[in-house]
Amino acid sequence: MDDGRQGQTGADVSAVLGLGASHTLKRMNRWWIAGGVVALLLIVVAVRLLSGPPGVEFRFGEVSKGGIVATVTATGTLQPVNTVDIGPEISGQIDIVNVDFNDRVTAGQVLAVMDTDVLKAKVLQGRASLTAARARVEDARATANEARLRLGRIRELQSRGNASKQELDAQEAADARARAAVGSADAQVAVAAATLSSDETNLAKAEIKSPINGVVLSRAVEPGQVVAATFQTPVLFKLAEDLTKMQLEVDVDEADIGHVQEKQRGTFTVDAFQDRQFPATITQVRFAPKTKDNVVTYQAVLEVDNADLLLRPGMTATATITTATRADATLIPNAALRFTPPAADAPKPRRTFIGGPPPDFGNAAALPPPARAGSTQRIWVLKDRTPQPVEIKIGISNGVHTEVLGGELKPGDAVITGIETPKS
Repeated sequence: MDDGRQGQTGADVSAVLGLGASHTLKRMNRWWIAGGVVALLLIVVAVRLLSGPPGVEFRFGEVSKGGIVATVTATGTLQPVNTVDIGPEISGQIDIVNVDFNDRVTAGQVLAVMDTDVLKAKVLQGRASLTAARARVEDARATANEARLRLGRIRELQSRGNASKQELDAQEAADARARAAVGSADAQVAVAAATLSSDETNLAKAEIKSPINGVVLSRAVEPGQVVAATFQTPVLFKLAEDLTKMQLEVDVDEADIGHVQEKQRGTFTVDAFQDRQFPATITQVRFAPKTKDNVVTYQAVLEVDNADLLLRPGMTATATITTATRADATLIPNAALRFTPPAADAPKPRRTFIGGPPPDFGNAAALPPPARAGSTQRIWVLKDRTPQPVEIKIGISNGVHTEVLGGELKPGDAVITGIETPKS
């Protein structure tokens, strides 16, 4: 009896407070919210499907008018115009060294002196041998004169019948031997004179002299050092004839060598003076190829004025050679020469690029044009929202713009250079 009353009392309290109605209302609200979210998602998907894929957006470049300079870049080293390596022609000990690094020398100046004691002794011996040879010549001549006179007397006696034929033959043979001895003695004089001349020449070569007016670039010898002039002469001094006139030897890539010619002008920089450009002129383009790591280059020589002596031999230089110049040319961006519109029915590749947005395949403005000057190239312009091809004839390029020599383009026209990549 008491339990029934308590249950009725609890139900009455809940009804009075409205607890049952609130719980039912919360459940209904959850269902309405879930249904609204599903409906919103269905609407978004339907809008996406009905709107279709987004249209292609192109990038454009403008056809302009202006000057353009075509250049070729190459690296190389600076060298003196004339460099001479000086070494000894004879072997011996260096006694005196008269010059040092950076010294200015004149032609005929003695750079170093070798020990001359042995050489002087050989010269004295050679002179004595020559004197002895000349004395033998005089002795041989006297003997020959005696034999000639005796032969004359025997011939006279034989004509009178007072000398035999055998005595005459013997004297004729003696006369011939005497004359041959004179010839041999003369030859010995010549040998002795040649030996003396060689010894005197070696004595003179003990003084190592400069053949040119120039500057000492290097010295590789000290007093007391013994040098041997055998199969390969050691280099004791290296001289540069004139450092105010130098040359830059650069290696030009085989793809660019066809544009490089003599008398073309250019500029170059060195690491020691990065904020300064030095002028130069091409004086020679050599035919001999140089191959390194399967890369073929050809050497070009540029004349450099170094009156202020800022440049030094061996410096690495980067040269920019001007190969062609146009003062008033019609120009297009190089990216327009490489653009090709995608096919309308080509399937879109699905790729996932991790770490950022997909790469921009339509932007290559920094690359050189794919075609050579004078060739015909196809570019694209937008007409009626559709890319249309235009044939043009191209000229020189500076790596960013290319000259237009012929075609239906005029300054101010817009050419397609690429496709805009949609942002993620």
